[in-house]
Amino acid sequence: MPEITFLGHAAFILGETGRETLLFDPFVTDNPLAPLSLEEIKTDYILVSHGHSDHLGDAYRIAKNNNAMIISTAEIAGQAQEKGLKAHAQHLGGRHHFPFGSVKLTLAFHGAGIPGGHACGFVIEYYGKKVYFAGDTALFGDMKLIGELDTIDLALLPIGDNFTMGIDDAVVAATFLKAKAVIPYHYNTWPVIEADPEEFKRKVEEKTASSCVVLPPGESYRF
Repeated sequence: MPEITFLGHAAFILGETGRETLLFDPFVTDNPLAPLSLEEIKTDYILVSHGHSDHLGDAYRIAKNNNAMIISTAEIAGQAQEKGLKAHAQHLGGRHHFPFGSVKLTLAFHGAGIPGGHACGFVIEYYGKKVYFAGDTALFGDMKLIGELDTIDLALLPIGDNFTMGIDDAVVAATFLKAKAVIPYHYNTWPVIEADPEEFKRKVEEKTASSCVVLPPGESYRF
């Protein structure tokens, strides 16, 4: 059974005993909520949604430490390859198959953080389970299509407002996606993105058929 662990802000680790591990947006060094050090993080793949420092974060250093492959947009993957790292370039709407399943890049309405690039989200098929990681994004109507094209087992959504969706917009996103479970992120790292995840949980479970799981940094959810 897959397990996802929250590392604070927008960083997650997805894995299963004896199988590949995927790391999302590994902002660790300057993350006041991070429960692990760089040296404690072990991964095979690193998914990077965009180039802002609180998402690209420590991706290159962790990739070097673990001989891990970075999966991201062409611009970020190209930058990683220039640094001598393994990387697989994709772009919006494209799906690629990996030993664990597949990764499809989705729209995300946000800054790229790198010249010429785009921000993105990901739909990951991991040994039969589908996870949607929204990245940093505003609410957008095509989230309905994400929920229609893929049956989502777990949706990871930002709720901190100011830079991304706030709670109410993220609840609308949950109604579009129709995931079996939802986990919030990108909140309470700094005062400017303070939000109450319990309010989000209550609203999601009132307005959708999804369960909502609030994970403190360092805690995990099996699905």
